Amino acid sequence: MTDDEILAEFRAADALLEGHFILSSGLRSSRYLQCARVLMDPVRGARLANALVARLPADIRARVEAVVSPAMGGVIAGHEMGRALGVSAMFLERPEGVFELRRGFRLDPGTRVLMMEDVVTTGLSSREAIAAIGRAGGEVVAAAALVDRSGGTADLGVPFFPLIALDVPTYEADAVPPELAAIPAVKPGSRVAA
Repeated sequence: MTDDEILAEFRAADALLEGHFILSSGLRSSRYLQCARVLMDPVRGARLANALVARLPADIRARVEAVVSPAMGGVIAGHEMGRALGVSAMFLERPEGVFELRRGFRLDPGTRVLMMEDVVTTGLSSREAIAAIGRAGGEVVAAAALVDRSGGTADLGVPFFPLIALDVPTYEADAVPPELAAIPAVKPGSRVAA
């Protein structure tokens, strides 16, 4: 899939939003990709996951034994990647503010894992998820996401493969441009802003 075809999938799902958004990092943005909406259609979700798997180097695809994603946003994306790769998919939760595997999910020591996100902005949640996978005994061989909106600056400490990179400026809350400040800010994600 080309970038235009990928963005067309988001537009068709009404998942590419315009306005004034508070991201889970606390940063502000004029555009927001609501991955939950694009993944609402299982056929579309499968198409996007298959396109992302096709972009993974063959040696990474061959090594992955499980996909682990952070809840909430990464759950469906991770499940679709597990399906596309033919491996188990599980997710991390933060019941006490720190990611951990629950619900009977477990990794055998040394299990080679692809950590899957929906969107990466600063990379903080991804790094926290990677650390949790390590504590659970897994070895993260790569990370992937539907969308990289970090501008290529997110360092996850492992090879990172986004389906699409979206270059949308983000701003600190006290440095929002006047045209954005004139629009009421909304928090569309699942996590409380930092």
